[in-house]
Amino acid sequence: MFMKKFLLLTMVMGISVVSFCQEKDNTKGKALGFSFFLNDFQAASVLRSQGVVDLFKGKNFFNTNTMNPGVAFNYYQGLTKHIDFVASLGGSFLNYPGPDMAGSGNKFYLELNGQANFKLLSDHYWVTPYVDLGAGFSQYSGHYAAFLPTGVGLQVNFLDQAYLFVNSQYRIAITENASYHFYHSIGVAGTIQARKQPQPKVVEIPQPVVLDRDHDGVVDSLDRCPDVPGLAALNGCPDKDGDGIADIDDKCPDVAGLAKYQGCPIPDSDGDGINDEEDKCPNVAGVARYQGCPVPDSDGDGVNDEEDKCPHEVGPASNFGCPVIDVKTVEKVNKAAQNIFFNTGSFKLLPKSFTSLKDVVQIMKDNPSYKIAIDGYTDNTGNAGKNQVLSENRANSVKDYLVKNGVDENRITANGHGINDPVASNATAAGRAKNRRVEMKLTNY
Repeated sequence: MFMKKFLLLTMVMGISVVSFCQEKDNTKGKALGFSFFLNDFQAASVLRSQGVVDLFKGKNFFNTNTMNPGVAFNYYQGLTKHIDFVASLGGSFLNYPGPDMAGSGNKFYLELNGQANFKLLSDHYWVTPYVDLGAGFSQYSGHYAAFLPTGVGLQVNFLDQAYLFVNSQYRIAITENASYHFYHSIGVAGTIQARKQPQPKVVEIPQPVVLDRDHDGVVDSLDRCPDVPGLAALNGCPDKDGDGIADIDDKCPDVAGLAKYQGCPIPDSDGDGINDEEDKCPNVAGVARYQGCPVPDSDGDGVNDEEDKCPHEVGPASNFGCPVIDVKTVEKVNKAAQNIFFNTGSFKLLPKSFTSLKDVVQIMKDNPSYKIAIDGYTDNTGNAGKNQVLSENRANSVKDYLVKNGVDENRITANGHGINDPVASNATAAGRAKNRRVEMKLTNY
Protein backbone atom coordinates (compact mmCIF):
# COMPACT_ATOMS: atom_id res chain seq x y z
CA MET A 1 0.00 0.00 0.00
CA PHE A 2 2.81 2.43 0.97
CA MET A 3 4.80 1.84 -2.22
CA LYS A 4 1.75 2.44 -4.45
CA LYS A 5 0.99 5.76 -2.77
CA PHE A 6 4.64 6.85 -2.92
CA LEU A 7 5.07 5.95 -6.62
CA LEU A 8 1.83 7.76 -7.49
CA LEU A 9 2.94 10.90 -5.68
CA THR A 10 6.39 10.78 -7.29
CA MET A 11 4.86 10.49 -10.77
CA VAL A 12 2.62 13.50 -10.13
CA MET A 13 5.60 15.56 -8.95
CA GLY A 14 7.70 14.45 -11.95
CA ILE A 15 4.98 15.45 -14.44
CA SER A 16 4.67 18.84 -12.73
CA VAL A 17 8.43 19.40 -12.79
CA VAL A 18 8.87 18.42 -16.46
CA SER A 19 6.04 20.70 -17.53
CA PHE A 20 8.07 23.66 -16.28
CA CYS A 21 11.47 22.54 -17.58
CA GLN A 22 12.28 25.37 -19.99
CA GLU A 23 15.45 27.45 -19.93
CA LYS A 24 14.81 31.17 -19.61
CA ASP A 25 16.58 34.27 -18.34
CA ASN A 26 17.43 34.30 -14.60
CA THR A 27 16.99 30.53 -14.28
CA LYS A 28 19.17 29.15 -11.49
CA GLY A 29 22.08 26.96 -12.54
CA LYS A 30 23.03 23.79 -10.72
CA ALA A 31 23.99 24.37 -7.07
CA LEU A 32 25.06 22.28 -4.07
CA GLY A 33 24.63 23.16 -0.43
CA PHE A 34 23.92 22.01 3.10
CA SER A 35 21.48 23.07 5.79
CA PHE A 36 20.80 22.74 9.49
CA PHE A 37 17.25 21.71 10.37
CA LEU A 38 14.96 21.11 13.35
CA ASN A 39 12.12 18.53 13.35
CA ASP A 40 9.20 19.35 15.67
CA PHE A 41 6.75 16.45 16.20
CA GLN A 42 5.18 17.86 19.38
CA ALA A 43 3.92 21.12 17.77
CA ALA A 44 2.32 19.09 14.96
CA SER A 45 0.58 16.91 17.55
CA VAL A 46 -0.85 20.03 19.28
CA LEU A 47 -2.05 21.38 15.93
CA ARG A 48 -3.88 18.15 15.05
CA SER A 49 -5.40 17.57 18.47
CA GLN A 50 -6.16 21.14 19.70
CA GLY A 51 -6.20 23.36 16.60
CA VAL A 52 -4.35 26.40 15.33
CA VAL A 53 -5.27 28.69 18.22
CA ASP A 54 -3.77 26.43 20.88
CA LEU A 55 -0.70 25.86 18.67
CA PHE A 56 0.44 29.45 19.20
CA LYS A 57 -0.41 29.57 22.91
CA GLY A 58 2.37 29.26 25.42
CA LYS A 59 5.42 27.49 24.06
CA ASN A 60 3.72 25.02 21.78
CA PHE A 61 5.14 26.43 18.52
CA PHE A 62 8.88 26.66 17.86
CA ASN A 63 9.95 25.43 21.24
CA THR A 64 13.56 24.37 20.64
CA ASN A 65 13.49 22.18 23.74
CA THR A 66 11.11 19.81 21.97
CA MET A 67 12.87 19.83 18.58
CA ASN A 68 15.38 17.38 17.10
CA PRO A 69 18.36 18.87 15.21
CA GLY A 70 19.83 17.44 12.03
CA VAL A 71 21.91 18.18 8.95
CA ALA A 72 20.95 17.84 5.27
CA PHE A 73 22.77 18.03 1.94
CA ASN A 74 20.88 19.76 -0.87
CA TYR A 75 20.92 19.94 -4.65
CA TYR A 76 19.28 22.80 -6.56
CA GLN A 77 18.38 23.08 -10.25
CA GLY A 78 16.38 25.91 -11.81
CA LEU A 79 13.54 24.74 -14.04
CA THR A 80 12.24 28.19 -14.93
CA LYS A 81 13.07 31.59 -13.55
CA HIS A 82 10.25 31.16 -10.98
CA ILE A 83 10.57 27.43 -10.17
CA ASP A 84 13.54 25.54 -8.70
CA PHE A 85 13.79 21.80 -8.14
CA VAL A 86 15.39 20.82 -4.79
CA ALA A 87 16.56 17.39 -3.66
CA SER A 88 17.59 16.89 -0.01
CA LEU A 89 19.17 14.07 1.96
CA GLY A 90 19.15 14.63 5.72
CA GLY A 91 19.63 12.79 8.95
CA SER A 92 19.33 13.20 12.73
CA PHE A 93 19.06 11.18 15.93
CA LEU A 94 15.60 11.20 17.53
CA ASN A 95 12.86 9.19 19.19
CA TYR A 96 10.35 8.80 16.33
CA PRO A 97 6.73 9.05 17.53
CA GLY A 98 5.24 6.86 14.84
CA PRO A 99 2.85 3.96 15.41
CA ASP A 100 4.42 0.89 17.04
CA MET A 101 7.65 2.85 17.65
CA ALA A 102 6.98 4.65 20.92
CA GLY A 103 9.80 4.37 23.44
CA SER A 104 12.20 2.96 20.90
CA GLY A 105 14.90 5.40 22.01
CA ASN A 106 17.11 7.77 20.03
CA LYS A 107 18.02 6.21 16.73
CA PHE A 108 19.18 7.49 13.39
CA TYR A 109 16.45 9.00 11.25
CA LEU A 110 17.14 9.34 7.49
CA GLU A 111 14.96 11.23 5.06
CA LEU A 112 15.08 11.90 1.31
CA ASN A 113 12.75 14.31 -0.40
CA GLY A 114 12.29 16.25 -3.61
CA GLN A 115 10.33 19.45 -3.90
CA ALA A 116 9.63 22.43 -6.12
CA ASN A 117 10.19 25.96 -4.84
CA PHE A 118 7.65 28.32 -6.44
CA LYS A 119 9.34 31.77 -6.25
CA LEU A 120 7.42 35.02 -6.21
CA LEU A 121 10.39 36.75 -7.92
CA SER A 122 13.21 35.50 -10.16
CA ASP A 123 16.87 35.23 -9.15
CA HIS A 124 17.37 38.68 -10.67
CA TYR A 125 16.37 39.98 -7.21
CA TRP A 126 18.44 39.69 -4.06
CA VAL A 127 15.60 38.56 -1.81
CA THR A 128 12.93 36.17 -3.10
CA PRO A 129 10.06 34.61 -1.07
CA TYR A 130 8.74 31.24 -2.17
CA VAL A 131 6.37 28.41 -1.33
CA ASP A 132 7.38 24.78 -1.69
CA LEU A 133 5.65 21.49 -2.34
CA GLY A 134 7.13 18.05 -2.78
CA ALA A 135 7.29 14.42 -1.76
CA GLY A 136 9.60 12.52 0.55
CA PHE A 137 10.20 9.35 2.44
CA SER A 138 12.08 8.40 5.59
CA GLN A 139 13.71 5.40 7.19
CA TYR A 140 13.84 4.82 10.91
CA SER A 141 14.79 1.62 12.67
CA GLY A 142 13.86 -0.48 9.65
CA HIS A 143 10.54 1.28 9.09
CA TYR A 144 9.84 3.29 5.92
CA ALA A 145 7.35 6.11 5.65
CA ALA A 146 6.25 8.71 3.10
CA PHE A 147 5.22 12.31 3.68
CA LEU A 148 4.23 15.43 1.77
CA PRO A 149 6.38 18.53 2.60
CA THR A 150 4.68 21.91 2.09
CA GLY A 151 5.82 25.24 3.37
CA VAL A 152 7.17 28.74 2.81
CA GLY A 153 10.70 30.14 2.57
CA LEU A 154 12.96 33.04 1.77
CA GLN A 155 15.95 32.99 -0.62
CA VAL A 156 18.79 35.56 -0.47
CA ASN A 157 20.82 35.77 -3.70
CA PHE A 158 24.53 36.70 -3.54
CA LEU A 159 25.41 37.71 -7.15
CA ASP A 160 24.20 34.38 -8.58
CA GLN A 161 27.16 32.63 -6.95
CA ALA A 162 25.77 31.71 -3.54
CA TYR A 163 22.37 31.58 -1.83
CA LEU A 164 21.00 31.64 1.71
CA PHE A 165 17.75 29.74 2.34
CA VAL A 166 15.37 29.99 5.34
CA ASN A 167 12.44 27.55 5.22
CA SER A 168 9.57 26.25 7.38
CA GLN A 169 7.43 23.26 6.37
CA TYR A 170 4.50 21.31 7.62
CA ARG A 171 4.99 17.68 6.70
CA ILE A 172 1.80 15.71 6.04
CA ALA A 173 1.92 11.96 6.60
CA ILE A 174 0.74 9.94 3.60
CA THR A 175 1.49 6.44 4.91
CA GLU A 176 0.21 4.80 8.09
CA ASN A 177 3.56 4.67 9.87
CA ALA A 178 4.45 8.31 9.12
CA SER A 179 4.11 11.15 11.66
CA TYR A 180 2.99 14.70 11.03
CA HIS A 181 5.70 17.23 12.01
CA PHE A 182 7.05 20.71 11.46
CA TYR A 183 10.45 21.13 9.74
CA HIS A 184 12.48 24.37 10.07
CA SER A 185 15.78 24.84 8.24
CA ILE A 186 18.48 27.36 7.35
CA GLY A 187 21.15 26.61 4.77
CA VAL A 188 23.51 27.86 2.08
CA ALA A 189 24.32 26.73 -1.45
CA GLY A 190 26.89 27.61 -4.10
CA THR A 191 26.53 27.36 -7.86
CA ILE A 192 28.43 24.67 -9.75
CA GLN A 193 27.09 25.63 -13.17
CA ALA A 194 26.80 29.06 -14.70
CA ARG A 195 23.35 30.22 -15.69
CA LYS A 196 22.67 29.68 -19.36
CA GLN A 197 22.25 32.82 -21.39
CA PRO A 198 19.90 32.88 -24.35
CA GLN A 199 21.83 32.89 -27.61
CA PRO A 200 20.87 35.52 -30.16
CA LYS A 201 19.34 34.13 -33.28
CA VAL A 202 21.67 34.32 -36.25
CA VAL A 203 19.99 35.83 -39.27
CA GLU A 204 21.69 35.13 -42.55
CA ILE A 205 21.55 38.01 -44.99
CA PRO A 206 22.06 37.05 -48.61
CA GLN A 207 25.11 38.74 -50.11
CA PRO A 208 24.98 40.32 -53.54
CA VAL A 209 27.30 38.92 -56.20
CA VAL A 210 30.30 41.25 -56.75
CA LEU A 211 33.20 41.12 -59.20
CA ASP A 212 36.81 40.85 -57.99
CA ARG A 213 39.01 39.81 -60.90
CA ASP A 214 42.31 39.72 -58.96
CA HIS A 215 40.72 38.04 -55.90
CA ASP A 216 42.32 40.47 -53.45
CA GLY A 217 39.11 41.15 -51.52
CA VAL A 218 38.57 44.58 -53.10
CA VAL A 219 35.68 44.65 -55.57
CA ASP A 220 36.52 45.84 -59.05
CA SER A 221 34.36 48.94 -58.72
CA LEU A 222 36.62 50.15 -55.89
CA ASP A 223 39.92 48.58 -57.04
CA ARG A 224 42.48 51.00 -58.58
CA CYS A 225 44.47 47.95 -59.71
CA PRO A 226 41.73 45.44 -60.59
CA ASP A 227 44.07 43.02 -62.41
CA VAL A 228 46.86 42.91 -59.78
CA PRO A 229 46.26 41.63 -56.21
CA GLY A 230 46.82 44.39 -53.69
CA LEU A 231 45.89 45.78 -50.31
CA ALA A 232 42.48 47.03 -49.25
CA ALA A 233 44.15 49.99 -47.49
CA LEU A 234 45.65 51.03 -50.84
CA ASN A 235 42.42 50.54 -52.80
CA GLY A 236 43.50 47.16 -54.14
CA CYS A 237 47.02 48.13 -55.32
CA PRO A 238 50.26 46.36 -54.29
CA ASP A 239 53.10 47.93 -52.26
CA LYS A 240 56.32 45.94 -52.77
CA ASP A 241 58.53 47.99 -50.43
CA GLY A 242 55.87 48.21 -47.70
CA ASP A 243 56.15 51.98 -47.27
CA GLY A 244 52.40 52.56 -47.46
CA ILE A 245 52.59 54.10 -50.94
CA ALA A 246 51.00 52.14 -53.77
CA ASP A 247 53.49 51.03 -56.44
CA ILE A 248 51.62 52.96 -59.15
CA ASP A 249 52.33 56.19 -57.18
CA ASP A 250 55.83 55.21 -55.92
CA LYS A 251 58.88 56.53 -57.80
CA CYS A 252 61.05 54.13 -55.77
CA PRO A 253 58.81 51.03 -55.57
CA ASP A 254 61.63 48.74 -54.44
CA VAL A 255 62.95 51.01 -51.63
CA ALA A 256 60.83 52.21 -48.69
CA GLY A 257 60.37 55.97 -48.67
CA LEU A 258 58.07 58.85 -47.79
CA ALA A 259 55.06 60.32 -49.53
CA LYS A 260 56.66 63.81 -49.54
CA TYR A 261 59.49 62.37 -51.69
CA GLN A 262 57.00 60.40 -53.84
CA GLY A 263 57.89 57.10 -52.21
CA CYS A 264 61.66 57.60 -52.23
CA PRO A 265 63.92 57.77 -49.14
CA ILE A 266 64.95 61.13 -47.72
CA PRO A 267 67.88 62.36 -49.92
CA ASP A 268 71.48 62.91 -48.73
CA SER A 269 72.78 65.51 -51.14
CA ASP A 270 76.34 65.72 -49.78
CA GLY A 271 76.69 61.95 -49.24
CA ASP A 272 77.84 62.27 -45.64
CA GLY A 273 75.35 59.68 -44.32
CA ILE A 274 73.08 62.32 -42.77
CA ASN A 275 69.81 62.86 -44.60
CA ASP A 276 68.95 66.35 -45.76
CA GLU A 277 66.12 66.75 -43.24
CA GLU A 278 68.58 66.38 -40.35
CA ASP A 279 71.62 67.94 -42.10
CA LYS A 280 72.24 71.63 -41.30
CA CYS A 281 74.80 71.70 -44.10
CA PRO A 282 73.07 69.54 -46.75
CA ASN A 283 75.48 70.52 -49.54
CA VAL A 284 78.74 70.10 -47.58
CA ALA A 285 79.87 66.78 -46.14
CA GLY A 286 80.02 66.83 -42.37
CA VAL A 287 79.65 64.71 -39.27
CA ALA A 288 76.62 63.79 -37.17
CA ARG A 289 77.87 65.48 -33.97
CA TYR A 290 77.77 68.82 -35.81
CA GLN A 291 74.37 68.00 -37.38
CA GLY A 292 75.86 67.27 -40.78
CA CYS A 293 78.28 70.22 -40.91
CA PRO A 294 82.10 69.92 -41.01
CA VAL A 295 84.07 70.20 -37.78
CA PRO A 296 84.53 74.00 -37.29
CA ASP A 297 87.85 75.87 -37.46
CA SER A 298 87.14 79.00 -35.45
CA ASP A 299 90.50 80.71 -36.06
CA GLY A 300 90.77 79.60 -39.71
CA ASP A 301 94.27 78.21 -39.32
CA GLY A 302 93.48 74.91 -41.06
CA VAL A 303 93.37 72.94 -37.81
CA ASN A 304 89.79 72.10 -36.80
CA ASP A 305 88.61 72.99 -33.32
CA GLU A 306 88.60 69.36 -32.15
CA GLU A 307 92.35 69.07 -32.82
CA ASP A 308 93.27 72.72 -32.21
CA LYS A 309 94.59 73.35 -28.72
CA CYS A 310 94.35 77.08 -29.41
CA PRO A 311 91.02 77.26 -31.34
CA HIS A 312 90.93 81.06 -31.18
CA GLU A 313 94.57 81.70 -32.08
CA VAL A 314 96.15 81.00 -35.46
CA GLY A 315 98.89 78.39 -35.40
CA PRO A 316 100.31 75.53 -37.49
CA ALA A 317 99.21 71.93 -37.21
CA SER A 318 102.75 71.05 -36.09
CA ASN A 319 102.08 73.03 -32.91
CA PHE A 320 98.52 71.71 -32.47
CA GLY A 321 97.05 74.87 -33.95
CA CYS A 322 98.77 77.17 -31.46
CA PRO A 323 101.18 80.03 -32.30
CA VAL A 324 104.84 78.99 -32.41
CA ILE A 325 106.86 80.36 -29.49
CA ASP A 326 109.70 82.64 -30.53
CA VAL A 327 113.01 80.76 -30.90
CA LYS A 328 114.91 83.31 -28.80
CA THR A 329 112.46 82.84 -25.92
CA VAL A 330 112.85 79.06 -26.10
CA GLU A 331 116.63 79.38 -26.10
CA LYS A 332 116.49 81.76 -23.13
CA VAL A 333 114.48 79.17 -21.14
CA ASN A 334 116.84 76.35 -22.18
CA LYS A 335 119.85 78.44 -21.08
CA ALA A 336 118.20 79.16 -17.76
CA ALA A 337 117.70 75.40 -17.25
CA GLN A 338 121.42 74.86 -17.78
CA ASN A 339 122.15 77.35 -14.97
CA ILE A 340 120.18 75.65 -12.21
CA PHE A 341 122.46 74.34 -9.49
CA PHE A 342 122.13 72.18 -6.35
CA ASN A 343 124.61 70.85 -3.81
CA THR A 344 125.45 67.17 -4.18
CA GLY A 345 122.59 65.01 -2.87
CA SER A 346 120.50 68.11 -2.10
CA PHE A 347 117.38 69.60 -3.73
CA LYS A 348 117.92 73.11 -2.30
CA LEU A 349 118.53 75.66 -5.06
CA LEU A 350 121.84 77.43 -4.93
CA PRO A 351 121.67 81.26 -5.14
CA LYS A 352 123.58 81.32 -8.41
CA SER A 353 120.49 79.74 -10.03
CA PHE A 354 118.26 82.71 -9.26
CA THR A 355 119.43 85.07 -12.03
CA SER A 356 118.44 82.65 -14.78
CA LEU A 357 115.17 81.68 -13.08
CA LYS A 358 114.18 85.35 -12.80
CA ASP A 359 114.33 85.55 -16.59
CA VAL A 360 111.93 82.56 -16.76
CA VAL A 361 109.56 84.25 -14.28
CA GLN A 362 109.47 87.36 -16.47
CA ILE A 363 108.78 85.36 -19.64
CA MET A 364 105.84 83.62 -17.93
CA LYS A 365 104.42 86.93 -16.69
CA ASP A 366 104.75 88.56 -20.14
CA ASN A 367 103.00 85.62 -21.83
CA PRO A 368 99.94 84.55 -19.78
CA SER A 369 99.06 81.79 -22.27
CA TYR A 370 102.40 80.02 -21.80
CA LYS A 371 102.78 76.90 -19.69
CA ILE A 372 106.03 75.36 -18.51
CA ALA A 373 107.00 71.75 -17.79
CA ILE A 374 109.88 71.13 -15.34
CA ASP A 375 111.60 67.71 -15.43
CA GLY A 376 114.33 66.60 -13.00
CA TYR A 377 116.97 63.88 -13.72
CA THR A 378 119.93 62.24 -11.90
CA ASP A 379 122.88 60.07 -12.84
CA ASN A 380 122.95 56.39 -11.89
CA THR A 381 125.14 56.80 -8.85
CA GLY A 382 123.60 55.43 -5.69
CA ASN A 383 120.19 53.93 -5.01
CA ALA A 384 117.69 54.26 -7.89
CA GLY A 385 114.75 54.85 -5.53
CA LYS A 386 116.54 57.67 -3.73
CA ASN A 387 117.55 59.17 -7.07
CA GLN A 388 113.88 59.16 -8.15
CA VAL A 389 112.85 61.07 -5.02
CA LEU A 390 115.75 63.47 -5.43
CA SER A 391 114.82 64.23 -9.05
CA GLU A 392 111.20 64.91 -8.05
CA ASN A 393 112.27 67.20 -5.20
CA ARG A 394 114.62 69.19 -7.46
CA ALA A 395 111.88 69.69 -10.07
CA ASN A 396 109.50 70.84 -7.34
CA SER A 397 112.14 73.22 -5.93
CA VAL A 398 112.23 75.01 -9.29
CA LYS A 399 108.42 75.04 -9.41
CA ASP A 400 108.25 76.50 -5.88
CA TYR A 401 110.64 79.28 -6.87
CA LEU A 402 108.48 80.26 -9.87
CA VAL A 403 105.28 80.17 -7.80
CA LYS A 404 106.80 82.31 -5.03
CA ASN A 405 107.76 84.84 -7.64
CA GLY A 406 104.28 85.27 -9.06
CA VAL A 407 103.71 82.46 -11.61
CA ASP A 408 100.32 80.71 -11.31
CA GLU A 409 100.83 77.15 -10.04
CA ASN A 410 98.25 75.85 -12.54
CA ARG A 411 100.59 76.82 -15.41
CA ILE A 412 103.44 74.65 -14.09
CA THR A 413 103.98 70.88 -14.07
CA ALA A 414 106.92 69.28 -12.24
CA ASN A 415 108.04 65.66 -12.61
CA GLY A 416 111.05 63.62 -11.57
CA HIS A 417 112.52 60.88 -13.77
CA GLY A 418 115.42 59.65 -11.59
CA ILE A 419 118.10 57.81 -13.57
CA ASN A 420 115.90 57.46 -16.67
CA ASP A 421 116.50 59.15 -20.04
CA PRO A 422 120.20 59.98 -19.65
CA VAL A 423 121.65 62.45 -22.22
CA ALA A 424 125.24 61.17 -21.81
CA SER A 425 127.10 58.08 -20.64
CA ASN A 426 127.12 57.47 -16.91
CA ALA A 427 130.52 55.76 -17.33
CA THR A 428 132.41 59.06 -17.07
CA ALA A 429 132.31 61.89 -14.59
CA ALA A 430 131.55 64.36 -17.39
CA GLY A 431 128.67 62.25 -18.63
CA ARG A 432 127.23 61.84 -15.14
CA ALA A 433 127.42 65.62 -14.66
CA LYS A 434 125.33 66.14 -17.82
CA ASN A 435 122.76 63.59 -16.64
CA ARG A 436 122.31 65.48 -13.35
CA ARG A 437 120.04 68.17 -14.80
CA VAL A 438 116.74 70.03 -14.80
CA GLU A 439 114.97 70.67 -18.10
CA MET A 440 112.27 73.30 -18.77
CA LYS A 441 109.96 73.32 -21.76
CA LEU A 442 107.61 76.12 -22.78
CA THR A 443 104.23 75.44 -24.46
CA ASN A 444 101.26 77.65 -25.23
CA TYR A 445 98.56 74.92 -25.14
